[in-house]
Amino acid sequence: MIIDSHQHFWNYEPLKHEWIDDSMSAIRKDFLPDDLKKVYAENDIDGCVAVQADQTLAETDFLLDLASKNDFIKGVVGWIDLRSDNLETDLEAYKEHERLKGFRHVVQGEADSNFLLRPNFLRGISILEKHNYVYDILVFPHQLGAVLEFVKQFPNQKFVIDHIAKPYIKDGFYDGWAILMREIGTYDNVYCKLSGMITEADFNTWTPTQIHPYMNLVLKAFGTKRTLFGSDWPVCLVAGNYKKVKELVTEFIAKMSSTEQAAIMGGNAIKFYNLK
Repeated sequence: MIIDSHQHFWNYEPLKHEWIDDSMSAIRKDFLPDDLKKVYAENDIDGCVAVQADQTLAETDFLLDLASKNDFIKGVVGWIDLRSDNLETDLEAYKEHERLKGFRHVVQGEADSNFLLRPNFLRGISILEKHNYVYDILVFPHQLGAVLEFVKQFPNQKFVIDHIAKPYIKDGFYDGWAILMREIGTYDNVYCKLSGMITEADFNTWTPTQIHPYMNLVLKAFGTKRTLFGSDWPVCLVAGNYKKVKELVTEFIAKMSSTEQAAIMGGNAIKFYNLK
């Protein structure tokens, strides 16, 4: 099975989705399951994991409702306030939702580069571990030092780094990102998504050759058993189309064994998110 480990849905609202700036005006509209079904049919994708784009419990409920009505949505990564004193109670309310696999916080938007290491956030992660939820790490490269310290503290918690930690491909930023990603990759409980890469390059002039060094580093650091294909649809549409995003990965891994290719393109997502 080919599983897209990272995509989004939304009913577009200018205030809620203010992060969609003028450079991304092409995605200032609704993106819902019927839109994605057509894309998946054209690109031979069997299922996906829907990831939060808004930091509210209403967003989690919205995604779970879509998943209940669309079988191809195999899992949901929602949002919950991991810093809340009521976290246990909030999690209890979701325990019947089998497709809720984990949570994410938009850490890249936090001014504090050590946000992940705040005591109340660490406490929240320890509670997630107890309830067997995974956690998606969304950060910029300057926050990777905190990520390293963060994952060290939870050797039994499953983590995945979204969008290869968003290196500034457009600016050629590599070395500092690479050093920390290699070190983070030594922790067996941390996975990484080959996603969100074309939007870190120049939207209009990127080439696969420009992105290959970053993909190569991720595969060396995390290996073929802890690397997941993800599209970041519909965000990817500002710099290309679904076919190009998929081919960027499939062509890069084409010389690997069929077992390794199958793992990256779906098997690892099924294992990481415990998809049915």
